[in-house]
Amino acid sequence: MDDHTRDPSVDPPDGNPTGWRADGQWEHATLRRATVHGVRLYNAGEYHESHDCFEDEWYNYGRGTDESKFLHGMVQVAAGAYKHYDFENDDGMRSLFRTALQYFHGVPNDFYGVDLLDVRTVLTNALTDPEVLDGWRIRLDGSQPEAREADFAYADALD
Repeated sequence: MDDHTRDPSVDPPDGNPTGWRADGQWEHATLRRATVHGVRLYNAGEYHESHDCFEDEWYNYGRGTDESKFLHGMVQVAAGAYKHYDFENDDGMRSLFRTALQYFHGVPNDFYGVDLLDVRTVLTNALTDPEVLDGWRIRLDGSQPEAREADFAYADALD
């Protein structure tokens, strides 16, 4: 584990996702923290803020790592939803989702608590029917968490 990705204040998961170690610590706790905030903000329709959470953490990882691929893919997911909902640009959404699917290739299905199999499935279906995004929420630790004030504060602090 890299010192810059440690954070003892990050809570443990519900379950045993990829990234959670046998010694009861996150491999990269700051990745988990960014993921929790990013997923909650995405689920609240705050796609730009969600994007920022994933993007800021992405810079901590080298190219080709599962962490980098996951975070870069999630950046594309949030940006694609932003294109779809805020700009009604489904061609832009499709391009971003195709890129996200490429980044997710080889990343475990339960990465840092995110149900990545569901994310892949929805993105693939949205390529032909963008309406599948309506009402869809990203699952984290088996639930679809709602945004909290702390999530907005986290995103605001990234600026």
